[in-house]
Amino acid sequence: MAYEVNNFDSTDVVNNDRDHVWHHLSHHKPFEKTGPMVIVKGEGMRVWDSKGNEYLDAVSGAVWTVNVGYGRAEIADVVRDQLVAMNYFAQTAGNVPAAQFSKKLIDKMPGLSRVYFSNSGSEANEKAFKIVRQIAHKKYGGKKTKILYRDRDYHGTTIATLSATGQFERRNHYGPFVPDFVEVPHCCEYRAQEEADKENYGVWAANQIEKVILAEGADTVGALCLEPITAGGGVIEAPEGYWARVQEICKKYDVLLHIDEVVCGLGRTGSWFGYQHYGIQPDIVTMAKGVASGYAAISCTVTTEEVFEMFKEDEDPRMGYFRDVSTFGGCTAGPAAALVNMEILENENLLENATEQGAYLLKRLRGLMEKHAIIGDVRGKGLLVGIELVKDRTTKEPVDESVITAVAGHCMANGVIIGRTNRSFREFNNTICLAPALIARNEDMDQLVEALDDAVGEVASKM
Repeated sequence: MAYEVNNFDSTDVVNNDRDHVWHHLSHHKPFEKTGPMVIVKGEGMRVWDSKGNEYLDAVSGAVWTVNVGYGRAEIADVVRDQLVAMNYFAQTAGNVPAAQFSKKLIDKMPGLSRVYFSNSGSEANEKAFKIVRQIAHKKYGGKKTKILYRDRDYHGTTIATLSATGQFERRNHYGPFVPDFVEVPHCCEYRAQEEADKENYGVWAANQIEKVILAEGADTVGALCLEPITAGGGVIEAPEGYWARVQEICKKYDVLLHIDEVVCGLGRTGSWFGYQHYGIQPDIVTMAKGVASGYAAISCTVTTEEVFEMFKEDEDPRMGYFRDVSTFGGCTAGPAAALVNMEILENENLLENATEQGAYLLKRLRGLMEKHAIIGDVRGKGLLVGIELVKDRTTKEPVDESVITAVAGHCMANGVIIGRTNRSFREFNNTICLAPALIARNEDMDQLVEALDDAVGEVASKM
């Protein structure tokens, strides 16, 4: 064999990486002097780089993905066996793991019934947007094409999903964008709008969505796309009253409710899906990252039977069906890995653990808030947690992004990898984002908090 997993020269690997790999979200000039980090091993919640350094990973693969932790041989073994038996056939035909996983997934999602496979969260959301647009033409004479999205939410890297993303710096330089995507206000209570009803902020924030619908024309709005908890935009949970009112508004104006569970899905918040905390019934749910915990590429666009039935009408047999394809939606590795991933989540009670460890982490972080005045807010649900840093608690003026960068660098130097709002906003790149694997234990949370305590204290002392 030309390639062996555990047989490599680390210097050679680093040189090849530096000379030929184009990294995500990275300035490459520094690599000319230091070389890029190369991760070579993972086990549980820890990873090792090519220099032998060990890190506690508090963001599940840096992008909120490895929910059940590293080194799960039981997933890898099933994927290997599946690929040998049947690795790929286009989803114009069925395959065994896709059929079995679809049933297991739908059992966790009352009210929904159909699973469309693709290979990334961006693609899953693209499929949802195409479903909405085709319904607009099939059912509404081409009028209900507009898709609403929320300030601070993120929905993907493609031009269409960036068109539906409420983060200025993520979008900057990529316009012009796809028409008929319309922004609605955020629901971050800590950053409540000046004119907001502070006593009933959740309902007030939801009512702003209704105002946008009426301003645009209810007969032109086809869907509302929201994260159940804004993740990369600062870990923002909507206040009480928000989701019930959102559901009322969508029903009132015949607007499909699309919930983007790419980050929250498959246990991160302590339930199978984030929306399930709030008693709502979406029409479309998208998911990706935690579906197979990064052991294979997979994403899903899940709909109600009512949405699915709209594509079975026979008025135009040539063009009336959902005319979409995802090449790697036909790869069997994804659903095979996802099946075992769900079994691990169930058998090891990881949803319950996410709830318990999340509560423990929040308690410890609120203790840090009492110690460090630079911490303005601590928030989150389950193992999805945000820490917003400010120059002054009274004014809530955000720290510069360089402060967050310094905190993350300090933690990294002490063997802990954390996340942060990263070149997303004009001024609110000031939130530390934590998403540890759902296997976390108290000692892992203690190590994380101790690293943050040291880093925040050191960086704040130099401001």
